[in-house]
Amino acid sequence: MLRPKLVDALQNYSWKQFKNDFISGLIVGIVALPLAIAFAIASGVSPEKGLLTAVIAGFIISAFGGSRVQIGGPTGAFVVIVYSIIQQYGIEGLTIATMLAGIMLIAFGLARFGGLIKFIPYPVIIGFTSGIAVIIFSAQIKDLFGLDMGTVPPDFFDKWKLLFAHFNTINFSALSLSAVTIVIILGFQKITKKIPGSLVAIIFTTLIVQAFNIPVQTIGDRFGIISCNFPFPKFPNMDWHLVQQMFRPAFTIAILAGIESLLSAVVADGMIGGKHRSNMELIAQGMANIASALFGGIPATGAIARTATNVHNGGRTPIAGIVHAIVLLLIMIFLGKWASLIPLATLAGILVIVSYRMGEWHSFAMILKSPRSDVFVLITTFLLTIIFDLTVAIEAGIVLAALLLIRRLSASDSIHQIQGVYVDEEDRDDPDALNRKVIPKEVEVYEINGPFFFGTVSTFVETMNDIEKNPMVRILRMRHVSSIDATAINALRQVIRESTKKQIIMVLSGISAHLLVKLEKAEIIALVGKDNVAVNIDKALQRAAEIIANR
Repeated sequence: MLRPKLVDALQNYSWKQFKNDFISGLIVGIVALPLAIAFAIASGVSPEKGLLTAVIAGFIISAFGGSRVQIGGPTGAFVVIVYSIIQQYGIEGLTIATMLAGIMLIAFGLARFGGLIKFIPYPVIIGFTSGIAVIIFSAQIKDLFGLDMGTVPPDFFDKWKLLFAHFNTINFSALSLSAVTIVIILGFQKITKKIPGSLVAIIFTTLIVQAFNIPVQTIGDRFGIISCNFPFPKFPNMDWHLVQQMFRPAFTIAILAGIESLLSAVVADGMIGGKHRSNMELIAQGMANIASALFGGIPATGAIARTATNVHNGGRTPIAGIVHAIVLLLIMIFLGKWASLIPLATLAGILVIVSYRMGEWHSFAMILKSPRSDVFVLITTFLLTIIFDLTVAIEAGIVLAALLLIRRLSASDSIHQIQGVYVDEEDRDDPDALNRKVIPKEVEVYEINGPFFFGTVSTFVETMNDIEKNPMVRILRMRHVSSIDATAINALRQVIRESTKKQIIMVLSGISAHLLVKLEKAEIIALVGKDNVAVNIDKALQRAAEIIANR
């Protein structure tokens, strides 16, 4: 359905909900302020471009998006690609690439591609997000240590070679400010999550620098006074040769924006018990990026951390996101000039925390325990992101995953069974068919047939969530699962955890020997419990009866 969630949210909208949305939008606006500035500077553009992006894109994503609580703006995922485009093609190239990406996103939404983007394999996503995290961290070393050096080169190895050559120029004042920033952010979240530690760090370190005249570089030293004027839209000079060169970077921006926005929307759905409209979300993301480019901004997408902050503070409709954009606009107009006093070492400390959190290192380590083919895709995507660029990494990662999928399917003994992944067996001439068994009403039985991989994960998760009443026991039959990949393992892990939260006991039945080894290695067996792994359906039902009797 191509209808913004705002239209639905305004039906029966109450004053009480407005107050909750307003407070949440105010808090998220404050949270977004240091991140918008930090991401802009890390991307190689002036701070006000980050603020403009958060205002314009944030407003449009909330007003026209397919999620009730999505908060949009600049994110860490775009830092690498934006910096690379500016280094090669300048601001004009970035504007054209961002507009093209917006057009692509709108086309994706109109073509109903929202359901397809989520099929991008988990190792590819973790590979490039972890690679981005490493690159963002590397780009902060200069300001983190206050090194006295020129422009940092974009190439990863050249960058570190130059950094090591200038480590004798460390500014210990800058390093101390960075350390204080990191300590404040990590420590303050243990005190309260209502006030962002990054904002506290910015205010504290800026006051300290000004009060004691500490010799560190500030935003104003590098970029001058931040403009407080809201610009008029400006259409770029569409040089056809430059447009052709921008297609590949634009495709990368579009894929990144699509993946991150839909991932954020899915996370938000789980937090509020809702269901987003993926195609409408893609269209809104496209509109936001086109508008951001016209006003001189940078690429934008849904931001998971800011969206989660919105939900935690009571935001339940797009009004909260609209308020967040208005708050940022007012801050930019009336307080923007003071932002030039912020030390660059402070922003470097903030981005070090951001890079660590977006790295998904726990997931990275878990995939390393997955089948070798998934490990190969993960490592290849990760290294290509660092050594070459994000465009090459995403293209290569998707191609590799597709080739490995073809190999898995060609090796499968029952490829036709993919068409009916979740089936009832009552019509089969099978001694283990469910119509021959007594199934207590407190028990639900599901079966997976054929390869369990990223292409079937969406159906699996939807099936597991589509229940009217929670059973006591959920039996998952896996006797016909011929192979499993990291995406499926991750989905299985999440389903088991969600079931545990709902006090549903999961019992795995009929796992083959080779599959059992993989699930043990991925710690799935430990998660579900060895007692809840049965060799066949009879043993699984027997275990279910024991669980029910002990309740």
